[in-house]
Amino acid sequence: MAYELSDRLVVGIASSALFNLKKSDTVFKHEGLEAYRRHQRQRRDKPLKPGVAFPFIRRLLSLNDLGDAHNPLVEVIVLSRNSPDTGIRVMRSIAHHKLPISRAIFKQGISPYDYMTALNMSLFLSADKNDVNNAVAAGLPAGHVLKSAFRDDDGDELRIAFDFDGVLADDDSEKVYGSAGLPAFQEYETANAVTPHHPGPLLNFMLNINKIRSVEEARRMTDLNYELRLRVAIVTARNAPAHERALNSLNEWGITAVDDAFFLGGIEKRKVLDVLKPHIFFDDQRQHLVDSVPCVHIPFGVSNE
Repeated sequence: MAYELSDRLVVGIASSALFNLKKSDTVFKHEGLEAYRRHQRQRRDKPLKPGVAFPFIRRLLSLNDLGDAHNPLVEVIVLSRNSPDTGIRVMRSIAHHKLPISRAIFKQGISPYDYMTALNMSLFLSADKNDVNNAVAAGLPAGHVLKSAFRDDDGDELRIAFDFDGVLADDDSEKVYGSAGLPAFQEYETANAVTPHHPGPLLNFMLNINKIRSVEEARRMTDLNYELRLRVAIVTARNAPAHERALNSLNEWGITAVDDAFFLGGIEKRKVLDVLKPHIFFDDQRQHLVDSVPCVHIPFGVSNE
């Protein structure tokens, strides 16, 4: 029987997001492809160090203990520009770090993001800006993982934070703000408070996260000692009265997993993120992304034109 991906959360991860490839990239840029291949072959048994998205991926995969071992809730698949030969080091590093990732696509010199739909992926993470831009231009849910000074710990809690407009929702309201200013934006959102937003690029990912949270809630009903490990936050520049439409949209979409909501109204997001310390934060505007926590730029919509 074929292994089905339709009923689970599937995330595509580039090796550049999962591991620290700074030294390898330097060899490639300054010495060329053959030197890079030689560098990776000679270091097949030297594990790569965790990269920016590693804490998020490790914790996300740990949630598979909530389900059946033969039917995991989460599947992570490597999407790599490496050749199959140089990709050996990536897979051995995955095994070294005890990540339950066994599936990969290696396409030498070509990003394999065009396989996302076939593999039911609701998110692709890469440190290669061009690959992410091309994926988003093709209508696919992808994010550019930025450099970060975040230091992980050994905890199990997974904290995910989302901007709202241009991430979970589309950019229609951002267009109003950009063309007519804040007063017009607030008036528009108030007039449409009960009208749900159209889906943004990561809504399907959020819906899958919501399903996992529902499984957690069910576990807690049968095991009073179980503590929820998944915590979801919205961190947005919206404030009252525009907050109502965002909350109404989440309710209309059936999303119940949001634990924390920060309606900041222009307050610098860094002030919240440095306290919240999410293991990943998604935003469509680079100006809101910081290096103190793992951040992902979603190059979608009017803010990125």
